[in-house]
Amino acid sequence: MTDNTIAQVVNDDLCTGCGTCIALCPKEAIKLTISEKKDIYIPELDEKKCDSCGICYKVCPGHEVDFKQLNLEIFGKEPEDIIIGNHSNCYFGHATDYNIRYNSASGGFITQLLIFALEEGIIDGALVTRMKKDNPLEPEPFIAMTREEIIEASKSKYCPVPANIALKKILKSKDSERFAMVGVPCHIHGIRKAEIINKKLKQKIVLHLGIWCSTTCNFLGTEFLLKRLGVSKEEVRELNYRGGGWPGEMSIQLKNGEKRFISLGDYWDANFSSFRPSRCRLCSDATAEFADISFGDYRGQDAYLKEKIGNSGIISRTVISEHILQRMLSKQKIEIWRISSTDVAISQDYFYSKKNVKAVFNLFCFLGKNIPIYNQELFKPSLIIYLLEISLHLRTLLVSRRYLWSLLKMYTFSYALMLKSTSCVKSKLKR
Repeated sequence: MTDNTIAQVVNDDLCTGCGTCIALCPKEAIKLTISEKKDIYIPELDEKKCDSCGICYKVCPGHEVDFKQLNLEIFGKEPEDIIIGNHSNCYFGHATDYNIRYNSASGGFITQLLIFALEEGIIDGALVTRMKKDNPLEPEPFIAMTREEIIEASKSKYCPVPANIALKKILKSKDSERFAMVGVPCHIHGIRKAEIINKKLKQKIVLHLGIWCSTTCNFLGTEFLLKRLGVSKEEVRELNYRGGGWPGEMSIQLKNGEKRFISLGDYWDANFSSFRPSRCRLCSDATAEFADISFGDYRGQDAYLKEKIGNSGIISRTVISEHILQRMLSKQKIEIWRISSTDVAISQDYFYSKKNVKAVFNLFCFLGKNIPIYNQELFKPSLIIYLLEISLHLRTLLVSRRYLWSLLKMYTFSYALMLKSTSCVKSKLKR
């Protein structure tokens, strides 16, 4: 039983681990598991319960995302800007609440917006993610119903997150209740596909907040970082990947009361980012194009000149997002500055994933691997991009085996030389 179920997606190695299929399955025939081989979440189908309705396959963003259809469905038009997608305005800014801003990943904008929407009665709750208290290395998607719970879910999670499993609670909520959701592009893709076939879900989610995403890392990546610090998984009481100003640091509290810290710049390097799942490498949407509004670190020069605490980049895409921003501004909950879409695009290298992804597609096809269907314009990659992607592919194979980690330093040196030699070419590609 694979042709029209999530089992086919898993067999094809195209699952994003978003959790949409689990929440939408009417027979509750799918459960979430962590693959010991890949250290990511994957769904497991109970064929005895499954009646082959095909809903799990239809809502899955892993095997197909029809960008043209979704753009027409959500915005009524295809995007003029194929790098960041349909949008109304672009900004950078931050929350005016210092504590929220300081303790968030960048400018605290998502946390502040959710609190504002909750207190203004725009939403009754928000689908967000925190780390489990009884297992601090695993994420816990949940519905935050209070200011305190929203703050508890702040900061980035650089690990697999099956956020959409919490959609089940939204579907079971009272008819009058309305919600926001926060997720990376694949979570947004899953929800938007689900809303097409489930009108109740579309009615209930009134605000889609997207997080810019270069990639996530599997659980093995976190284990790698802990090993660098000389910490075992069993010793960890609490873990935060970001926070403490900008660009922030990972903080680890051990069960013996000791604390360990490692700056973002020290751990988010070529080694850690190589622990990305293979499906992440096939993603062409870095800016959460189907969100109402999307956010991420803003690294433009204007931000550097003004503040060192952190600023959020903001891409406002719909009427509701623009309306909420202006209300927040009038009540002095935020400070924002208008910027161009070009300023946003050049502030993050990974926004140009559309210039790389076709090379990954071709590489995967050459290796006999499956690729998703997009119905989207992609760039023709250069020879340099092919070389970089082949090098990255070799690195991902290297990090997948713990006994090979000792070779990473040597490989990192050669990879850094390649990046340096191609930096001028990459700068030209951005133009």
